[in-house]
Amino acid sequence: MSKILSWNVNSLRIRMGELKRIADEQQPDIICLQEVKAKEEDFPFEGVRALGFEHIALYGMAGYNGVAILSRQPLANVRRFDWAGKADARHISAVSAEGIEIHNIYIPAGGDVPDPEENPAFARKLRFIEELDAWFADRAAENREKPVLVCGDFNVAPSENDVWSHKQLLKIVSHTPAETTRLQKWHRESGLLDAVRLIYPEPEKIFTWWSYRNPNWQTNDKGRRLDHIWISPPLAKCLQTAFILKECRGHERPSDHVPAGVVFKR
Repeated sequence: MSKILSWNVNSLRIRMGELKRIADEQQPDIICLQEVKAKEEDFPFEGVRALGFEHIALYGMAGYNGVAILSRQPLANVRRFDWAGKADARHISAVSAEGIEIHNIYIPAGGDVPDPEENPAFARKLRFIEELDAWFADRAAENREKPVLVCGDFNVAPSENDVWSHKQLLKIVSHTPAETTRLQKWHRESGLLDAVRLIYPEPEKIFTWWSYRNPNWQTNDKGRRLDHIWISPPLAKCLQTAFILKECRGHERPSDHVPAGVVFKR
């Protein structure tokens, strides 16, 4: 089997204890991290390698953002991508030892005002998704024939079953029609499949994020599915299961996101 996790860690140095716990309990082969919040010289390479992840592909920057792919086996063809006019460490790719082309992506949150004319951050978020769509659409035919995995914190809950209340969140950034239609278009044109929904089809509600502002997150369960794993048809044929580690949100000093994962038959 091969197990891959995706997790917005919300500062790796703060979350090293939780990363160790997840690594020990889940024994993943690869972990894709978003919001690492460390530039190259501040990244805890030694601590990560002590967990068994000898091979690290990093696109880091000081203080915020940053994406990393941690692997027990060698990684090849590491690439760093920039979208929507900024080099802000949001997309890295690498090919695993098993030949899976992995894209780890952290889409901008977009601020609080869902109006691209009033809010430049929201405008950039929409452009970011559009540019991803164009890039992946150009490669859709190829991606349907080879093992490709695209994961990360997309900061969009695309379906009404990816949020606790579709009606109440329609005007809230992460679930507005401007975002959901663009993400759905990118997904459709990429030729990739939603791994979690292959295992837990709609209308089941699935969440990966619960706000820090909500102390009663467990009882009222006002979550959103912002974190996604998309896979190509060849990988879908090997998919054994997909899962969300909701219990991690209740751990000490948690991220507001929990890991999503997939398991493939070799």
